[in-house]
Amino acid sequence: MRDEDSPPGKQTLYQPGILEAVPPVARYVLFNLQDPSVDEAAIREALTRLSPLVDGSDVVVGLGASLVKALGGKVPGIREFPDLSEHGVKVPSTPATLWCWLRGSDLGDLLHVTRKVQKALAPAFAVRHVLDAFRHAWGEGGHGRDLTGFEDGTENPEGEKAVAAAFAHGLGEGLDGSSFVATQQWVHDLDAFEALADDARDHHFGRRMADNAEIEDAPESAHVKRTTQESFEPEAFVLRRSMPWMMSMQAGLMFVAFGKSFDAFEAQMRRMAGYDDDITDALFKISKPVTGAYFWCPPMRAGRLDLRQLGL
Repeated sequence: MRDEDSPPGKQTLYQPGILEAVPPVARYVLFNLQDPSVDEAAIREALTRLSPLVDGSDVVVGLGASLVKALGGKVPGIREFPDLSEHGVKVPSTPATLWCWLRGSDLGDLLHVTRKVQKALAPAFAVRHVLDAFRHAWGEGGHGRDLTGFEDGTENPEGEKAVAAAFAHGLGEGLDGSSFVATQQWVHDLDAFEALADDARDHHFGRRMADNAEIEDAPESAHVKRTTQESFEPEAFVLRRSMPWMMSMQAGLMFVAFGKSFDAFEAQMRRMAGYDDDITDALFKISKPVTGAYFWCPPMRAGRLDLRQLGL
């Protein structure tokens, strides 16, 4: 599959699912090494088996900093997610070794894909966590909604601007077309959200739910004001591909943001957490992140993952 906004000739450089619209359903699967003593040869064999299963569209893959290091890889800018829990809110760091975003239209099909990926990576890797997600209230504008009812991804860059924001360029073969993804599982307190009056809900987000228009006089703690991408120096553009999730009666948002580096996401997250001016994002009053991890999504080469930076 190829996103219609993708420039001609570029579709083989990056994992195309990153640019494509979020699918009806998805699975986020985290893997860790089965044991710290797993040798490098076993890791390389597992990744070699995985590679044919990754088309970059139905299966998007990211590698953690620890995995790149274990293989002696050289990826400028790769690092672990920082713990930013210092201003009265918790923003945890929960690193993982390998991340798979499985995309489709049928959860049963995704289960079978999960099993194929799991078997390809065994015994070197073991599943650490699986989260099922879905598209909610998809609109004509090409955006879904968070479970709070607010549109998600309104300010996403599009076309060439999306490519420029989401993918590395000018770094050379094996790096150009790669992407740096930040992932956080947010758990919503829907009781607390529903207890708010309509105008209070709008001011938490800085937009009116009714028409998605920004509220000019929203408080400085409003989520939109905390994260306006143009308000940073340099501008902090990311490509959001977040999706709602639910498990029994617990629910929230799987936040996923792709960038040419981790810098833009990290600038936004630090401001949300109060590092810039001691004002924390109002979002923390109705939701909290329980995970936080960074991954490097390798580029594509001839329809397969380009793992030259790892010596594969």
